[in-house]
Amino acid sequence: MATAIAARAGPKAEIAPPPLTARLKAVYALGSTAEALSITASSSFLLIFYNQVRGLPAAHVGVALSLGLIVNAVFDPLVGSWSDRTRSRWGRRHPFMFAAALPAGLLFFAVFHPPHWGETGQLVWLGVCNTLLLQVMTLYHTPHLALGGEMADGYLERTSIMGYNTFCLWAGDTLAWLLSYRLFFRAAPGEPNGALIEGRYPLFAAAVGVTIAVVLLASSWATRGRIPYLKQVARAEQRFDARRFLRDIGRTLANRNYVVLLLGFGFASLMTGVRFGLGIYVNSFYWRLTNDQIGLFVIASFAGYLFAALIVRRLHARLDKRWTAALSLAVYCVGPVLPLLLGQMGVLTSATPGLVWILIGFALLQHLPYSLLTTTIYSALADIADELDLKYGMRQEGILYSTRTFFARVDQALGTALAGWVLGLIAFPAKAAPGAVAPPVLDHMVLALLVSTIPGLIAAGCYAMLRVTRATHDATRAALNAREEARC
Repeated sequence: MATAIAARAGPKAEIAPPPLTARLKAVYALGSTAEALSITASSSFLLIFYNQVRGLPAAHVGVALSLGLIVNAVFDPLVGSWSDRTRSRWGRRHPFMFAAALPAGLLFFAVFHPPHWGETGQLVWLGVCNTLLLQVMTLYHTPHLALGGEMADGYLERTSIMGYNTFCLWAGDTLAWLLSYRLFFRAAPGEPNGALIEGRYPLFAAAVGVTIAVVLLASSWATRGRIPYLKQVARAEQRFDARRFLRDIGRTLANRNYVVLLLGFGFASLMTGVRFGLGIYVNSFYWRLTNDQIGLFVIASFAGYLFAALIVRRLHARLDKRWTAALSLAVYCVGPVLPLLLGQMGVLTSATPGLVWILIGFALLQHLPYSLLTTTIYSALADIADELDLKYGMRQEGILYSTRTFFARVDQALGTALAGWVLGLIAFPAKAAPGAVAPPVLDHMVLALLVSTIPGLIAAGCYAMLRVTRATHDATRAALNAREEARC
């Protein structure tokens, strides 16, 4: 009965929504666990698998990984706009979320299970499978984020929802680390880095692929009860075609806050992508950590994300979202590279007593600000959706959140491609052993990471120009409510 009412509803659902419970926020956010699991596992191991295990040139692997971005540049906003205009008994978002779950799991397994077809054949396999994986994850994650953005109207309630979502991103990231470094690629006698052993990958890919599919299905099913209370697209706006798609793009690009976020996303993604791509190389070859030691970094991520979840709402109430985003990104730019600076100065070396715990301490300056930044941006996008609704009379969370999913792919694919290009430029050897890489090569790798901080700082400046505040939100919501009352 409830879904039937929702299907007949116009732009605004006919049923007053009940308060959001902690359970509902948690099961919604669960979907991001799978997203983070996929991104972290693939970003951390695709380059090293094809380069160090299969022996393919790092630069060529990077190019193959970046191909999916060309498709994503169109597919991400296409999915967002399509879901904005979808009208069904399952609402606007859930049809896409259900459709993506099983293919995502299968494609994750496939991308880590290439046939031995020679260099060209393996690169083609990587390019095709990774591109399809990126698109399928977009098919889920863009509507999923849009669902979170439309579940609440309140300035701080949106922060609460996205705080849960960010914490589940941590859970997926952490699960990827634990499964990888403490289980599938754990160190063994004579094998300090199990990620360099090809025989470890099939079970890893199968386990992660199954987990991704199950989690996506579970979150989609558990949130279906919210469908009757969500806004349906008006019948006059539900048709989806090229003209309306381009019009949707134009509307979002006319919003100043959205353009500022877009610029910030682009510059920040260049930095984070390179860091993700080179992270395992730094830990394995520069600091010479074993995989068991690398697995301990989960302590820093847990502490950082937990503390961020506890304080983000208070920061938004005191500083607003603009300054929370700018300051968080500034700390995220500088904090994680401080140990590398100390390493270049000779203060820290791979033989420093307690090195692992020192690095874990610095890692807090990575995970805490990144968590704050992610929650802030997700919450601010929901406020921008209000601005577009007021101006155009249509909710466009899908196309807005497609920006975040696209730049998550930039982090993953283009960043990995740049990392591969860097490794090729500095002549990092394939199938290298920790301790056997020439110091000048390692120094050049560290220099690349230090230089990558520059676009991140530019992004922090972009976020400081945002005009998403409590005052602007309240004024927009008051105007929207007045418009709805006038229609009644």
